[in-house]
Amino acid sequence: MSNTKYTSKSSVKIKNHGTLTERVVPAYVNDDHVIFLFGGTVLKMELRNYSQISEFLLLGFSEATELQLLIFGLFLSMYLITVFGNLLIILAIISDSHLHTPMYFFLSILSLVDICFTSTSIPKMLVNIQMQSKAIGYTGCITQMCFLLLFAGLDDFLLAVMAYDRFVAICRPLHYTIVMNPQLCMWMVLVSFVISALHALLQGLMVLHLSFCTDLEIPHFICELNQVVHRACSDTFLNDVVIYFAAVLLAIGPLAGILYSYSKIVSTIRAISSDEGRLKAFSTCGSHLSVVSLFYCTCLGVYLSSATAHNSHSTAAASVMYLVVTPMLNPFIYSLRNKDIKSALKRLLGIKSRNVAILGRCNK
Repeated sequence: MSNTKYTSKSSVKIKNHGTLTERVVPAYVNDDHVIFLFGGTVLKMELRNYSQISEFLLLGFSEATELQLLIFGLFLSMYLITVFGNLLIILAIISDSHLHTPMYFFLSILSLVDICFTSTSIPKMLVNIQMQSKAIGYTGCITQMCFLLLFAGLDDFLLAVMAYDRFVAICRPLHYTIVMNPQLCMWMVLVSFVISALHALLQGLMVLHLSFCTDLEIPHFICELNQVVHRACSDTFLNDVVIYFAAVLLAIGPLAGILYSYSKIVSTIRAISSDEGRLKAFSTCGSHLSVVSLFYCTCLGVYLSSATAHNSHSTAAASVMYLVVTPMLNPFIYSLRNKDIKSALKRLLGIKSRNVAILGRCNK
């Protein structure tokens, strides 16, 4: 017992023949165990720290100090492009009455969700790099985790809702205005938000019931659900079951709806006799199909990376694709492939088309 140290006598509650009594006994404590002496009886107990923790440590991509400035500049640039690009899409849709349709209503909501999604994670990472700190508070970590789940779920559901909108527009054009009325559009967005919020709340409450010991380092730049759960030293079986069940239900469900909608869209387009009609019908859903492909391919890439990679930092690097790159590229995809959005952006920014400028000079 050379590595132990004697503490002052400790008060211990003992149950004797159904009666709970309190006795003062000597105790010896080392780093791993506490030993109580009850007369001739020695009681050895494992000493583990289950106290409420105050913070986690986000390890990020690299601990090399020479790379921190490069990472800071790169992510600051991508964040600003994401915010301003999606904000321009929202303002263009609001300012142009021709774009007050269900398709562009859902696009404006998607752009808003993308801004919130990136704003939940990137600013904190930039602050940590600037302050040369890796810490994030326990409450802040759980809050960030819940908002990431909320906005990721909303992204998923909105893409499915937008696929249904294109299905009705192409396969049921005569009933489009009746089916996709403003009330139904609002209800679909509201239901998507409620389901995503309930899922995020459920996961957050389950994490709050976990006990954490000393392993508080998260090999990521965000408080990702799996990483936080696996830092716990209490049993996480129920958490793992709920995580996998929710992933199947909330990811496969919307994806199945998207695939079904596009299978019907493809069948309808193939039935159109003229090539011009086919091209026009397909052009209305080309941008959405590009965004869906980008979103699910990046998510699949992150999943495969986490399943096969032995280095956790490679998983964090792969996560950048759907956390930052996808929201950043969405405005470019819609503005470059959609003539209505391009025209609305030009009017919003005060840019006149070449034909209008030439006509104006001729009139003078």
